[in-house]
Amino acid sequence: MADEELFDLLVPPGVPRKMIYDVVEKYDVEVVRRPQRLSFANMDGDVRELLAFRGKREVVEEVQKYLFEQLKEFIAE
Repeated sequence: MADEELFDLLVPPGVPRKMIYDVVEKYDVEVVRRPQRLSFANMDGDVRELLAFRGKREVVEEVQKYLFEQLKEFIAE
């Protein structure tokens, strides 16, 4: 049986830890660290280790919708 392709959804910096914990409890994803080259402001070219949710494509797409909804509510508070 071939390994199933997994996808990553980068977690934007500043996302509250509670939201990250909620996603892991609610969805079949794991949190991984991903080195990412930044290209904005005074960090142009810097490589930072960001968090990402890793899972099957359809699950990661659901996580993206859920996370953005939660962030909108958080910002509106």
